[in-house]
Amino acid sequence: MIASLCLILLCQLAGEVVVRSFAWPVPGPVFGMLLLFILLLLRDRASLFAVGPLQGGGVETTARGLLAHLSLMFIPAGVGVVQRLDLLAEHGTAIAGVLAISVVITLLVTVGTFLVISRLMTRGRPAS
Repeated sequence: MIASLCLILLCQLAGEVVVRSFAWPVPGPVFGMLLLFILLLLRDRASLFAVGPLQGGGVETTARGLLAHLSLMFIPAGVGVVQRLDLLAEHGTAIAGVLAISVVITLLVTVGTFLVISRLMTRGRPAS
């Protein structure tokens, strides 16, 4: 499990280094997750990459363990919010408005995406 966790963190670090080096407008951990995804794809395609933590589902098991305790990751964010309650009181209405608008936009985009994909998937099928 330690080796798998190190691999996950190394991918995140590599993502941070690449994103900061090229000044890309993408979060480093997102790019690191893409790197880990590519490694997992290569592992499944070529046995050369199925070594160390990539063999035997080690990364998957570690990721499941992290996801099982994901709620612990929100504690630092909650502490940060509590430390800045003055800003929340000052800009609370604006924050609530932005959150409400972003939820509506997200729902509309999700519904639109679902409708487009649904139409594309049923286009080639004969009606029964």
